[in-house]
Amino acid sequence: MRRPHLVSHSGISARSGLPTMPDPSCKTLLLVYYSTTGATRQMIEEVARGAGNEAGVRVRLLTASEAGPDDVLAADGYVFATPENLAAIAGLMKDFFDRCYYPALDRINGRPYAALICAGSDGSNAARQVARIATGWRLRDIAPPLIVCTRAQTPEEILAPKHVPPADLLRGEELGAAFAAGLAMGAF
Repeated sequence: MRRPHLVSHSGISARSGLPTMPDPSCKTLLLVYYSTTGATRQMIEEVARGAGNEAGVRVRLLTASEAGPDDVLAADGYVFATPENLAAIAGLMKDFFDRCYYPALDRINGRPYAALICAGSDGSNAARQVARIATGWRLRDIAPPLIVCTRAQTPEEILAPKHVPPADLLRGEELGAAFAAGLAMGAF
């Protein structure tokens, strides 16, 4: 199995530590995430794993604080991954969107995206919030939001490190594989 080609924000390969040269024939899938207790990070890493197996697709996995407008403009597709905090996207994901929204407005119309939400019980409000932002950017959703419910309800459970079940991790990998295949074929 081919290993994912993950590239950090700095243009250094996450796998080899060597500088990377962009291949103009490659499509770029930008994965932007924030994770508080590890669940969102585990899920987005599985998306990256699934997407990274597609020839002709370069996967960029960046935290919300690392990603900026240039990263958004340079990508051909996006996965936005966030925990749902108090029925909303995490504050650092909101910060990412705040910093990138106007610089990218009317410059990324029609590009595909998917949303991944990790929540204690629901996740639908955070998914709607991401969808509203994507609608403003005129992005096209390529799949329903992938919502993973951890069922954490007490303060202790909410704050504890999470371990996502294998079945949910597989859903993330499948999303990444399908997204990358669509990008590579020009379906999105």
